[in-house]
Amino acid sequence: SILDWYGRFAEGLPGTLVVEATGIRDIPSGPLLRIGHDRFLPGLTRLVERVREASAGRTRLLIQVIDFLTIRRRPDPARFLGEYLRLTARHRQVLAGRHPELAVAPDEALRQALLNGSAELIRETLDERELEDLERGYRERVTDLHLPHVAELPATLPVLFADAAERARRAGFDGVELHYAHAYTMASFPSRRNDRRDGYGGSIGGRLRLPLEVLDRVRRRVGRDYTVGIRMLGDEVIEGGSRLEDAIAYALGFAEAGVDCLSISRGGKFEDARTPRVGEAIYPYTGPSGHACMPTVFGDAAPFGLNLPLASAIRKALRDAGHSTPVVASGGINGFELAEGALADGAADLIGAARQTLADPDWFAKLLRGEGALIQRCLYTNYCEALDQQHREVTCQLWDRLDLDEPGTPLSADGRRRLLAPRGTWSARRRPPPAG
Repeated sequence: SILDWYGRFAEGLPGTLVVEATGIRDIPSGPLLRIGHDRFLPGLTRLVERVREASAGRTRLLIQVIDFLTIRRRPDPARFLGEYLRLTARHRQVLAGRHPELAVAPDEALRQALLNGSAELIRETLDERELEDLERGYRERVTDLHLPHVAELPATLPVLFADAAERARRAGFDGVELHYAHAYTMASFPSRRNDRRDGYGGSIGGRLRLPLEVLDRVRRRVGRDYTVGIRMLGDEVIEGGSRLEDAIAYALGFAEAGVDCLSISRGGKFEDARTPRVGEAIYPYTGPSGHACMPTVFGDAAPFGLNLPLASAIRKALRDAGHSTPVVASGGINGFELAEGALADGAADLIGAARQTLADPDWFAKLLRGEGALIQRCLYTNYCEALDQQHREVTCQLWDRLDLDEPGTPLSADGRRRLLAPRGTWSARRRPPPAG
């Protein structure tokens, strides 16, 4: 269960645990954790209690809060062209240019012409967004001002985030992390690609406006004595996206507004993601920006500390401006020397580690005991990320086949993987070879 999952991480005594991205709207959202209604408070409170108990009160607990816009699976072409596509006069005009009889034919004849037509005809007939809906699945953007709920985001999101932060405080969390990174709604507002013309895009100030308004509303709701951090991108890593100089401007704005810490990431965008198969949704960690966000050993460079230059540059700009806002560096940090070196060099004030902590939840405690040789190092193959992409229970290839017959070990739905890392002294070298 989620309680066991975070309890196991807390047993390793990290200084802080940040609970995974949690939705702020009260809408169906699959396996995503949610904080958009008071009915989630009992479960969130139990999560806090489990972490306190497992760490003997030594681990602080924050929760990431997110918003996301609608995204749909890539449709079957026959259904899209035959049912979903909203026919317009433009479609009729293009098709009639090829087949004059379609100028006065019923809509069904137009749909049939598209269904029987070539790929070239379809590309000629559909506009850019319709073609994307067909080939990649429907996806809303913050620039879709023709959609009333998107146009109204500046009015609705500050309240939703503030409500979520208040619930987090009531549940006992030590703070919230406003997720302004990757493919979530709030990451799209500071993007250079945000050309909204309603005062919430187009310029540095316009793009920063809503992120600051959300921060302000959250701060006024939870008070100055409650931790409010921001997860942000140091580089979007997409064509036309924001770069380090933008991130520095945003970081300075957040620091001036009184944010308590900034956690730096990069990439993880929809725009350059791999084209999904029919029936699957586009996944933002499959293209170049996704690989930049979650680098692997299969890339051109070793996946260790690749975000440190971004964190370092942002931190330096903050210090030069007189701000003491702590900067969190993350991304491929899996050992004492790399982490301590980043702190000693002034690249960061705090170190975040997700995949390494999944690989060995006890690595913090082992470092404290001087047992670095016993730490199981992440292999950075993104085995875990691939499971998440398929909406399967996330585990680590270092331990999910170990001691499957151990009494009381929770197993995956298919019974082939353990869901929690082993306790005590264990070694990945004991992992049996793959079957077959």
